[in-house]
This record gives sequence, structure tokens and C-alpha cells, in this order.
Amino acid sequence: MVKLRLKRCGRKQRAVYRIVAIDARSRREGRDLRKVGFYDPINNQTHLNFPAILYFLDKGAQPTGTVHDISKKAGVFMELHFNQTKFN
Repeated sequence: MVKLRLKRCGRKQRAVYRIVAIDARSRREGRDLRKVGFYDPINNQTHLNFPAILYFLDKGAQPTGTVHDISKKAGVFMELHFNQTKFN
């Protein structure tokens, strides 16, 4: 099973996170399938690759709670809902 989750980067006391698609059995710093975004909680910046996130969600990937909240705030799920209704 594939999950969309945060991968810690940055230095001590100055964490930034990559949002990655990764196998659920892998550890936090394990090898990811694809980088799909970036999140900086200190500066509150978010950069998301919408097509890549939508691709993995369509294939059944499960976002973690934090990634779900970040994606929801950015409007990823509205885009997903729009794409599903458009093609049905």
C-alpha cells in the first residue's frame, strides 16, 4: 500500500518536510517512490505537485493526517472531486 506522508529534511531545530509517496512499510527516511510536495512549518509555505498527488490518490494512496490537512487546505480534494464528476 502506498501512503502520502512527510519526510523530514533540514537541519537541527529547523525542520522542513518533503511530501512523498512511499510504501507504507518503509521507515520515515526510507526510499520514496516520488516527491510530490514540500512543506515548511516555520514559514508556513507549501508547494504541491497537484497532478502527481491526484495520480497517487486515484491509484489508492492513503494520505496521513497531516498530509491530508495540508492537501485539504490547498484544495487538492476539491480538484479530485471536480475531476471525478467531470468524467462521470
